[in-house]
Amino acid sequence: MEMHQLRYAVAVARAGNFSRAAEQCHVAQPSLSQQIQKLEDELGERLFERLKRTTRLTPAGEAFLQRALRILEEVDAAKREATDAGTLLRGSLRLGVLPTIAPYLLPAVLGDFAHKFPRVELVIQEDTTARLLKMLASFEIDLALASDPLEDSHLETSTLFTEELVLALPGAHPLTRKRAVAVADLEGERVIVMKEGHCLGDQVLRFCDRRDLRPNITFRSAQLETIQALIQAGLGVSLIPAMAVKNEHPGAPAYRPLQAPKPSRKILAVWLKQRPPSRAAGEFLKAVKARFGR
Repeated sequence: MEMHQLRYAVAVARAGNFSRAAEQCHVAQPSLSQQIQKLEDELGERLFERLKRTTRLTPAGEAFLQRALRILEEVDAAKREATDAGTLLRGSLRLGVLPTIAPYLLPAVLGDFAHKFPRVELVIQEDTTARLLKMLASFEIDLALASDPLEDSHLETSTLFTEELVLALPGAHPLTRKRAVAVADLEGERVIVMKEGHCLGDQVLRFCDRRDLRPNITFRSAQLETIQALIQAGLGVSLIPAMAVKNEHPGAPAYRPLQAPKPSRKILAVWLKQRPPSRAAGEFLKAVKARFGR
């Protein structure tokens, strides 16, 4: 039994499909299928039911998966401890980041981190919260940067910083004449939010619901930059994370704070409880707090 066979089996179980698992493992599907078959032959049990469009674990596969996960956890922990024991920090850090965080936080942090720790290889995955949590569970990433709320008994979180959500308006909008905008002023406004599956959209809608505001949602997007472009074009308003404010850009939206209690979001570091952050991950989180924790 080989370690790569265990990783392939976990990937198939998580993906529910041999093709997707092969893509995630960066191997050809025939090679992955062959290794799974060898593993099943060695065990004398079928681990997967191969259906027409999907793959399901057999009872034997369910039992095997739990043990395989524990083995992979121990191997990864041994690798991290051996790497961290060196006098110079080295190794790799596989990081997952939300698309509403990545383009604004990473450029401010990665340059200094890479200069300080040149022997640490950083691999970045940008995706939604649901996908990042799946990647954590299948050991595709070591750490995720996400936003609250997160409720999962298998996860550990640490708050890195809290940032305000500000109101983004077209430059000629009447509300730009105010220093701070009341929630009641937004009644009847066309609102643009992130599409379902993106936590920022959920956070905006929860804020509106708590303030008894029924937003007139006219557009949903998977890209924060698209939302800001639509606002610039006069097609609506939205709540934007402070880190995404583009005051220095000509023709950018106008930004105004909302009156207290102001909307905000917490940026969290997330990892599996049984896989605490490595030394490299700890140093990266220190760099994030140093840059944004203020």
